[in-house]
Amino acid sequence: MNAQNQESRSPVSLPIHAAQAMRKWKSRRQESFITITLDGSHRVIKARAVTTGLANKTIAHPREVFFPAIKDNAAAVIFGHNHPSGDLTPSPEDRYINSRLCKAAAILGFHVLDHIIVGNKTEAYYSFRENCEIPDGYSETELAGYAGMIAAERAAEREPKRGSREAQTI
Repeated sequence: MNAQNQESRSPVSLPIHAAQAMRKWKSRRQESFITITLDGSHRVIKARAVTTGLANKTIAHPREVFFPAIKDNAAAVIFGHNHPSGDLTPSPEDRYINSRLCKAAAILGFHVLDHIIVGNKTEAYYSFRENCEIPDGYSETELAGYAGMIAAERAAEREPKRGSREAQTI
């Protein structure tokens, strides 16, 4: 095994290691959301772009974000995305999706190590873990409430909109 492969199989133990795993997405002109899957020893299995969006946003749904983790039989995940502007400050939407994905991970049984934002103008990064925005766990009540909220959202998505053709069909 050469030195580069050995390095990529080293455990991810610090946010800077996660940021290094995201370096290939730093200079993209469109925002991409990345799922990094890890084994039980926190070694990277694979890093994948799961969605690519516009210059300043991308949509990250738990369905797409966790598919690689399930496929890889991962024990842990790191979320990441790039900010093409170079501003590493998380938006309110970034914080919302981080919270949603952490709750979904708890339901699915994945440990979230971090969520990293990288930019194209610097080696710096923003770590949700370093900024105490990755929860260490949830109570059963919180998870049950979250699962109920997701079920309600899905039911609402399936219901025909008032006044639509589907709603008028008997």
